Amino acid sequence: QVQVVESGGTLVQAGGSLTLSCKASTRDFSLYNWGWFRRAPRKAREFVAAITSTGGGADYIDSVKGRFTISRDNNKKMVYLHMSSLKIEDTATYYCAIATYRNGQWSSLLNYWGQGTQVTVSS
Repeated sequence: QVQVVESGGTLVQAGGSLTLSCKASTRDFSLYNWGWFRRAPRKAREFVAAITSTGGGADYIDSVKGRFTISRDNNKKMVYLHMSSLKIEDTATYYCAIATYRNGQWSSLLNYWGQGTQVTVSS
């Protein structure tokens, strides 16, 4: 069974930086790719970033490339998302999940979602 707790979201001004954290409880944390997803108001949840099981590879949605960095600590069972040069359109609830790449896109492997953490970017 997988449980995750996301944290670090807050109100931040455009151009600012923020780091989100995700604490996972699954025993096999280090075996999986992990990802961050987000849901903006009145929009569907979308993939943001993913990191491979060893941390050696990462992938990002085009709109965050160069601004966001995903990382992980397998010993602590933590996944992080460092966000910089934040834009108003980054406003969303952010979720972490075990990620899988299939049919040319990233998605949640288990379709399980935690409560998420709210990021609000103001002008």
